[in-house]
Amino acid sequence: MKVNTRSLIVGGAMTAIAALSLTACGGSGTSTEPAASNSPAASSSAPASAGSLTVWVDANREPVLKQAAKEFAASSGVKVDLVIKDFSKIQEDFLRQVPTGKGPDITIGAHDWLGNLVNNGVVQPVELGDKAADFQDVAVTAMSYEGKAYGVPYATENLALLRNTELAGEAPESFEDMIEAGEESGAEFPFLVQVSETGDPFHLYPFQASFGAPVFGTDETGAYDASKLELGNDGGAEFAKWMAEQGKEGTLKTSVDSDIAKEKFISGDSPFLITGPWNVEAAEEAKIELSIDPIPSAGGEPAQPFVAVQGFFVSSKTENLLAATEFLTNYIGTEEVQTELYAVGDRPPANKAAFEAAKADEVVAAFGEVGENGVPMPNVPEMAAVWEFWGVAEADIISGKAKDPVKRWDEMAADIEAAISK
Repeated sequence: MKVNTRSLIVGGAMTAIAALSLTACGGSGTSTEPAASNSPAASSSAPASAGSLTVWVDANREPVLKQAAKEFAASSGVKVDLVIKDFSKIQEDFLRQVPTGKGPDITIGAHDWLGNLVNNGVVQPVELGDKAADFQDVAVTAMSYEGKAYGVPYATENLALLRNTELAGEAPESFEDMIEAGEESGAEFPFLVQVSETGDPFHLYPFQASFGAPVFGTDETGAYDASKLELGNDGGAEFAKWMAEQGKEGTLKTSVDSDIAKEKFISGDSPFLITGPWNVEAAEEAKIELSIDPIPSAGGEPAQPFVAVQGFFVSSKTENLLAATEFLTNYIGTEEVQTELYAVGDRPPANKAAFEAAKADEVVAAFGEVGENGVPMPNVPEMAAVWEFWGVAEADIISGKAKDPVKRWDEMAADIEAAISK
């Protein structure tokens, strides 16, 4: 595999997104992790006593945490009880149990849950101190809300451009370069990205960002400010016109879903595919000579993908905050444990030192390099309203159902504004 390391420009959910990115890094509470065991340990429990911690974790990561828990107990005298949970049910269960005084002291989770967790009063800030510098900036930002860190990140995930080097010899510098190279290759599709009949904001966002149309503006700390909806700005209008043009030209198709995009790429029917690391194995098994490249810009600004982050949160009802913080920052947050978590999950570690070690894997190195220039998927609760209208508008514009793309985009922005203000 060839990894492209050309210079990059550094910048910077709910039911709908769950359907869009089933294998993304826990985005919007979606996971393909194994279901929880049916053992008594998986049942609800009261908060830990002063001498113990209860931690909710998914089945894949439980073996790693078991060893960390053993070492922590030996050092601190605080017992850690691990409860295996179905990842897709954790957010709902946590929201329901913590207010009643039940549930864990610590839970694994996805960063885009955070705004909802904070608004419901079920998590509390975690004092990272100097430890914050041990993690990738994008991961710390993702696990923060209104200027406060609310957890310890352990993994990141994002999109990049897969390139079949036998069909396209060079990484494209722009979207136009990519389409030209794709057409010159003689392949059926000049490039592929999943859109589907319901749109796909997660996969199309890098192009939208390249037109200067982020979802929200930011405050003085760099955190998302939901009062500053920027989807409907001038850049958004240009993105809408661009989508309509690509729909007419057939470079974007609502008939292309995740399965079709994957199958056509691994069949050699396109030199380019925008996707995440979850499709790399299938391409390698198909003997595709791969390069993993940055996503080219369509609008002139950097094509920044969303970065999804997984981490651990502390319950607002824990009776052992000091021990919970110690276990997260000095055990789960360490290079050793995060390297082991990477080994069982194949997601780039959030810990910088662990990530550097994991970069021996070309796939991790390439996706991680692209992700370093991405932006966290918004973790504010107002995103629920955004997902509701966003993808449908994209599909209407790309399919040609919307005769006036800018008007349709403006209607979407107005609908989102109205939903947020309720």
